[in-house]
Amino acid sequence: MSPRPPLPARARSVLPPWLAHALRAQRGPVPWNAVTRGALAAGPLLLVAVLVDRTGLGVVAAVAAMLAGINDRPGSRRASVKRLGAPALAGAAGLLVGTYAGDLVGAVALTVVLTGLGLLAGTMSAVGPVASGAGTQLLVGAAIGAGMPVPESGWARALAFLAGAGWLLALRLALPTPGAMTGDFRFDGERDAVARVYDAVAELLDAAGAEDAIARRAALTAALDHAQDALAGPRLRRYASSSAERRLHAQYAAALPLAEAATALAWAGEPLSERSSVGPRRLAAAVRENTHTGPLPAPSRSGPALRALDDALLRAADAFDQGGGGDLHTRRRGARALLRAAFGAGGREYGLRVALSFGAGAAVAQALYHSQWYGRHTHWYWLPATAVFLVKPDLGPLVSRVLCRAAGTVLGALLFAGFAAVLPRPEGLVALVALCGALIPVSTRHFAAQTAVATVLVLSLVMVGGEPQASAARIAETLLACAIVLIVGHLPMPGERGGQVRARLAAAADAAHAYLAHVLADSADFAGSGAPGGSGASGTSGGSGDRATRWTLRREAYRTLAEARSASALAAHELPALARHTEGTDEVAAVLERLVDTTTACAVHLDDTGRLTDRHRERLAELLGELAEGRERVGLPPSAPQPVPTG
Repeated sequence: MSPRPPLPARARSVLPPWLAHALRAQRGPVPWNAVTRGALAAGPLLLVAVLVDRTGLGVVAAVAAMLAGINDRPGSRRASVKRLGAPALAGAAGLLVGTYAGDLVGAVALTVVLTGLGLLAGTMSAVGPVASGAGTQLLVGAAIGAGMPVPESGWARALAFLAGAGWLLALRLALPTPGAMTGDFRFDGERDAVARVYDAVAELLDAAGAEDAIARRAALTAALDHAQDALAGPRLRRYASSSAERRLHAQYAAALPLAEAATALAWAGEPLSERSSVGPRRLAAAVRENTHTGPLPAPSRSGPALRALDDALLRAADAFDQGGGGDLHTRRRGARALLRAAFGAGGREYGLRVALSFGAGAAVAQALYHSQWYGRHTHWYWLPATAVFLVKPDLGPLVSRVLCRAAGTVLGALLFAGFAAVLPRPEGLVALVALCGALIPVSTRHFAAQTAVATVLVLSLVMVGGEPQASAARIAETLLACAIVLIVGHLPMPGERGGQVRARLAAAADAAHAYLAHVLADSADFAGSGAPGGSGASGTSGGSGDRATRWTLRREAYRTLAEARSASALAAHELPALARHTEGTDEVAAVLERLVDTTTACAVHLDDTGRLTDRHRERLAELLGELAEGRERVGLPPSAPQPVPTG
């Protein structure tokens, strides 16, 4: 999820952080292409199922399309294959397991099974956004399979779920984007993502020496992250033999040295002439229009970073024409790093909270289901499924999620009660499902709005399936789920609180140290010093011999740093009882950011001179000292000693 814009200064000074976050909403143009796909997904699928008298399977397919629509974010088509497909596969597996577990075991054993799935999904979700989406759909599918009164078999339900998500994915791959850029429309998302990188480079160059340089550098990191994801999906053509495919890789690879030079210039803190940003802007236009670059104005070559910028522009113009970009877009994370994310302190804490919330929701729901309270209402699975969304930190701080979920559910239930009183059945409800599907991509800008739209859609599906109007039950179960997740969220867990934030911060620190060690290994100041990897001026780490590795390490350092800063910012907006456990982590992340920026400036200077200046050495020593103190203050283990050249 992209960062939400800050509140005005007056609102920030009046509202506590946990309430201010709940009132924020993302902004931007309406994604009309996603709106079109949403309108063509759940509603038409449900209509076809009603016409062929398979309403139950149509409801399952519509739910899958709704969940896929929530994940249908801006980006490239290739990235959408993994972003939509992996969660859909997990959801189908959960549906299959939940169906047979619900049929074969009793209430107590079923609760144990669901709790175990919650632990698995929670630890898996700590790996990254796609894994988190897969974990969510795994649990939602399991709850639906165990509790939804559908006569079809588990395999039929799972296939219907895959069909619903697969239909939306097929629309994503097949439909052209309105106003798509020149060329093969299948690559419009990739071209837009790469072009935004060049725009971000130009904006950073314009901001050099100004107060917003740090914000512009963060925007450049976000643009590079987005482009990296856009290019990292499966090939759209076999063997990737198309010239458009090769050109995109070349254009992304050519942006990396430009981003490096721009970061070094911003670190120097000296304003640049307007001429410096003209070249990157022309490159951005060439990407968007799928044309040649034409002549690029050369910036002044009066310093190492400016010479690096000029060289990068020349290489970019050449790479645009030749189209040989390699695979620098690939994020190289080994199995050990993924396992550490899943089963480390952060993953364990997250997994336990998801398991307890999901399991407690299932236990309470089944207890109520077998009591007099439910009456005719048989959708007990709503309670654990709601708890799954509430326990996910991807959607914001805990109290913000709870407030938004409660408000959105009440609003959605009241709206549906009004619609149900006047709409014809089933055609009116099918049309309402189609409308909600179209609104899902817009509603994802605020969790309360998303909840309201999803509530109307789900209640419509319930009535199409032959059940009575259930707005009151939906509100009651949501409030119960909110209470369960609030309690579980404040329970003490084994180990230190804030494990997820510290895990991401530790990963960012490790990536920053790896990047620094790689750059310093080529410093002439290390010649003969016995420093790890030292190779003197003729080495291959910081110099031209192994720049691809350096750029990969730099990307990983900035990317993990952005993830750590996001996790720390979310934790800071929790209630004070939770926020105090991660105090100081934002300061450590800020030191890491300055360290990576300084390392980038060192790399560019070493390319030009082979030695560091006194300013570089003093700044590195200062930042490493601050980082060591910060790690101790927030409870992170000390890092391996980092040698700093002394001249």
